[in-house]
Amino acid sequence: MNEEVQLVYEMAQEHMEKAVVHLDTELVRIRAGKANVHILDGIMVDYYGTPTPLNQVSNISTPDAKTIMIQPWEKSMIDPIEKALMQSNVGITPGNNGEVIRLVVPQLTEERRRDLVKKVKNEGENARVSIRNSRREANEEYKQMQKDGLSEDEAKIAEENIQKLTKEYSEKVDKIVEAKEEDIMTI
Repeated sequence: MNEEVQLVYEMAQEHMEKAVVHLDTELVRIRAGKANVHILDGIMVDYYGTPTPLNQVSNISTPDAKTIMIQPWEKSMIDPIEKALMQSNVGITPGNNGEVIRLVVPQLTEERRRDLVKKVKNEGENARVSIRNSRREANEEYKQMQKDGLSEDEAKIAEENIQKLTKEYSEKVDKIVEAKEEDIMTI
């Protein structure tokens, strides 16, 4: 395989890998009825006028399967953290005892589980679209290379390799989505 063909293949593989990593990141934020500190990822707290990630102003832990505990490093941060949690789309009302903030993760209703599964499937489809776009871009590059002197056989082999790669990454997406759906639907 010539160097240019290999480079296009590696770039497509890198883009497909990024699509899978992005899917993982997005799915971690979808609550599945169990306490998971990652549902708080991306929440910014007003720390003396500066938006700061929640995990940089407090310790976050899960003492049990239904509770997320947030222990601010400074007691004065309890109110700003509660305010940030209320403004976020986490959907859990915080409670505090003056020292720690507790988020009790409610049981998911059947309807809410179905909504979350739809969201998971949508994220999976977004990842698949991204993977197919990487395949299309690589194949376009190969066609251009063929016009510039790459043999027809080499172009065909390169396209077959990209198709195998696309199938491999699509299967990864399917497995990830399936596992998350099972996680959500398990009571």
